[in-house]
Amino acid sequence: MADKKLFTPGPLGTSMSVKQAMLRDLGSRDVEFISLVKYIRTKLCKIAGVPQSEFTAVPMQGSGTYGVESVFQTACPRKGANVLCIENGAYGKRLGKICDVMGVKYRVLSFPENEFVDPVAVQKALKGDRSITMVAMVHCETSSGVFNPVVEVGQLVKHELPGSVFFVDAMSSFGAVPLDLMRGHVDFLVSSANKCLEGVPGFAYVIARISELNKCKGNSRSLSLDVFDQYENLEKTSQFRFTPPTHAMLAFSQALRELDSEGGVAGRSARYSENCELLKAGMKEMGFKEFLEPKHKGYIITSFRFPQHPNFNFNTFYTKLNEKDQVIYPGKVLNADCFRIGNIGHLFPADMKHLLACVREVCKDMGMPLPLT
Repeated sequence: MADKKLFTPGPLGTSMSVKQAMLRDLGSRDVEFISLVKYIRTKLCKIAGVPQSEFTAVPMQGSGTYGVESVFQTACPRKGANVLCIENGAYGKRLGKICDVMGVKYRVLSFPENEFVDPVAVQKALKGDRSITMVAMVHCETSSGVFNPVVEVGQLVKHELPGSVFFVDAMSSFGAVPLDLMRGHVDFLVSSANKCLEGVPGFAYVIARISELNKCKGNSRSLSLDVFDQYENLEKTSQFRFTPPTHAMLAFSQALRELDSEGGVAGRSARYSENCELLKAGMKEMGFKEFLEPKHKGYIITSFRFPQHPNFNFNTFYTKLNEKDQVIYPGKVLNADCFRIGNIGHLFPADMKHLLACVREVCKDMGMPLPLT
């Protein structure tokens, strides 16, 4: 039975060779597994473009959000923490929600869902509160597809508040969207195995500035989400503190090799960009309208507004595409009715063309003549 094509922000489709890499058992204390973990940690730092003398990669069991929460747990001191959460969508709002649940003092600086984060407004906020200990933001806001100006914001953070920590959620961008962590003064970055690096779900990873991570001992209110403790144990024993996702890490190791064979971040970026261009052109030809204005050049996921045709019903549209093994995603923006189509994972231009053909068939089945008006 063939897999369905996942045009979603995650979980994503993977290659057959990545799936096959999981078809063996490996002990967590096995010499081969220990070597595998070292390879993954080293490779992640290389992909991030950071020196291992200054940064480390720490895998954390769980979803991407586990990874995000682990940084808040670890990098926010138990007393005196004050976080500025910058948001222009659902995933930015989640940063504030985590702080709220943790009982950490925070403020949310909000921007419209269809706009970039504005560095000028961020600078004003930083000047207005010198007690901020961390600034957190999302690189690619997956609810809309907006790419935010991480480097510009990071430079402002370090200029205005040199003692504060800069934390970036790069869940849906790391490995496919170039980002200069050094120039952006990023201290902590989080992503997940099953995003642009095309592994399977099972763990997230934190790219951490070692000098900042070393300040974090004893901060975490959670045992399992303590990035410092995980890092220290990996450095001392080459072991995870608790059962690692061995099969997911075997798959990820294969996925990293496939990234290399594609040409690294540049090669993956080129494929995803071509996927996106084909999708946008084809949907525009059919009369679908994007949520974002053309000034936005994101190529991870695209939000489309619901057509105004009286026969359109998203649940029907979704179900009919699903019956054709094409899986899209509901919208997540708050101020418009949208659906989303992702361009990432093990998808290629031929897949995008087939999806567009299926969309045309479904529109016909729903009695919606094309182009839509």
